[in-house]
Order: sequence, then C-alpha cells, then structure tokens
Amino acid sequence: MAHRCENCKIRQKAEKNPDSILSRIWRWHTKWCPGYKSYQAELKKKGQLS
Repeated sequence: MAHRCENCKIRQKAEKNPDSILSRIWRWHTKWCPGYKSYQAELKKKGQLS
C-alpha cells in the first residue's frame, strides 16, 4: 500500500518549486508530522533514501 505522502499533491508542488511559500510551509510541516516521518522511515527501509 502506498503511503499518503507518496501521492501528496502539496508535496509534489513544493518539490517542483522549492522557493515558493508552499514549499516553506511544507518543510515546516515535515518537522513535526508523524506521517511524514514514517514515510521517510519507509523510504530508508526500501533503500530509496540515504
């Protein structure tokens, strides 16, 4: 099952334009979001994240 962050439209837009206000909000959000942290752990487990 795909993690919600994998298909998140906000994350995708933030990655396309890293200088936007949306991207700044996204980065702030990732510091405390437990779902995003589990997504990162899942990527690390699969070897897709260093």
